Amino acid sequence: MSGNPRAAVERFVREHRVARLATLDERGRPHVVPICYAYARGRLYTPLDLKPKAVAPEGLRRVRNILANPQVQVLIDDYDEDWSRLAFVQLRGTAALLHEGAEYKRALRLLTRKYPQYQSLPLAGRPVIAVTVEGVVAWGRLGSASGDATPGT
Repeated sequence: MSGNPRAAVERFVREHRVARLATLDERGRPHVVPICYAYARGRLYTPLDLKPKAVAPEGLRRVRNILANPQVQVLIDDYDEDWSRLAFVQLRGTAALLHEGAEYKRALRLLTRKYPQYQSLPLAGRPVIAVTVEGVVAWGRLGSASGDATPGT
């Protein structure tokens, strides 16, 4: 790959607007949900916002799963009918819930900047899932004019 593979992966992750968060329940069964997220410095943040949910944030399956097993995976991908344009980045890491503090405030700022919808759907007082990225797998064309990522980078 020409250029900087790490920079291409970081750009791909920062520029995308939706991902899928995978957690495991207490029996090892996967649970996957689409998420909005912000990413900075090896940390990915996704809010438990006010969009309609059937239960309080602490009752959400993803939250219960994270409390039981904090190991998660986030998948960000591009699909195209031209399969030479396919790409994905998997971020593997450890998740925790943030409720307050400097990192919490930083996560809210990042999310609000990325998604103007949060101006009318405030995040303050809502928990944020923070994922510390511990491993990255990238594959395919990451949207960079400088080249493509290679499997397993």
